[in-house]
Amino acid sequence: MTSVDVPEQVSSDYIPFADKAKHSPDAAFFKTAIGIDNDDELKAHILSVQEKAWKVAPWGCIYVFGFLRISIVHRPEYQEIIKIGRERQNAILLDIGCCLATESRRVAADGFPAHNIVASDLKQGYLDLSHVLFRTSKETYPGHFIAGDVFDPEMLTIAPPARGPVPEPLPDLSRLMTLNSLRGHCSVINASAFFSCFSEEQQLLRLLSPVPGSLITGIQPGATVKGTRPHSCLGVGYDIFCHSPESWTELWDGTVFAKGEVRVIARLKEASFLGNVIQVLEWCVTRL
Repeated sequence: MTSVDVPEQVSSDYIPFADKAKHSPDAAFFKTAIGIDNDDELKAHILSVQEKAWKVAPWGCIYVFGFLRISIVHRPEYQEIIKIGRERQNAILLDIGCCLATESRRVAADGFPAHNIVASDLKQGYLDLSHVLFRTSKETYPGHFIAGDVFDPEMLTIAPPARGPVPEPLPDLSRLMTLNSLRGHCSVINASAFFSCFSEEQQLLRLLSPVPGSLITGIQPGATVKGTRPHSCLGVGYDIFCHSPESWTELWDGTVFAKGEVRVIARLKEASFLGNVIQVLEWCVTRL
């Protein structure tokens, strides 16, 4: 994440559906999920949450309303994710680096059982604000939240991918204290922007279920040729290592997993960010 100086006035220019797209599918989701139908009232509520999130951590994604963007629904594997949730017994979805957990809220709204969804972020304050944004509580929303640092071995240790039958016993998500308890149990892992921040693919390996069809999906900055690329957010410059579709495929199919254990789909897309057109890598890794 990129931390930036607090501006004198937090801008609303980047609310994805604030003006021209008031009637977009995302706007409809937020109106239904939050329970505010009036455009002005919805905007005021979102700005209030943004202000609170900014005080938790002044990251660029908060300033530009990245916590509202729902990229997972636009990925080809999205309907398969919902199908897994509906049809696979005890399917668990982990939303890692979730910020305010907006994507997992959308997944729950579309049919993945909320009581089998775990949303995790470094900042407990962001997880608390998920309830503020969606006007829920621990009693009214059955999804689970867990805060922690994935580089802390007590939260998540590095280990080989789970193989063979699904480990027993099944974790009690209501008592979840660390991600280590999820080893081999996650049917779906959503890692939107996670690896662009940390570049630690092996951290999540041990969590993915060995059941064929289990998948990890995400999106991050990409490039036609892998390498370090300069980026900036609100005047703050930083470097990000960007994979190409080819290097990302080679990494997962043959290095992270043994050759032939997974199917990797990786594609570059253009996206608009702060008025600039950038390349993003959209990807999905599925166990065979």
